[in-house]
Amino acid sequence: MAFSIHFSPRAGENVRKLRKRDQQIIVDAISVQLTANPDQQTRNRKKLQANPLAPWELRVGQFRVFYDIDADSDEVVIVAIGRKTHNVLRIGDEEIEL
Repeated sequence: MAFSIHFSPRAGENVRKLRKRDQQIIVDAISVQLTANPDQQTRNRKKLQANPLAPWELRVGQFRVFYDIDADSDEVVIVAIGRKTHNVLRIGDEEIEL
């Protein structure tokens, strides 16, 4: 069963601030990785410990896509997109602690 993908306003803004090439890489990865079985942990997808951001993370190179799953309506909601450099995660201009 295919899940539909929706971007939150914050995630939409996050992706618009990236270079066009990075935008395409991230959107392609989301399409491939999250339309089927987004709740299955893989090498690039993992369930996070309780945090205020999102319950799931998709790793796309140096980028992190944080998402939530609504299994009742078969939707994946992209909550935020950030860039991780070493141990520092930045979403927009903000440094995030997870």
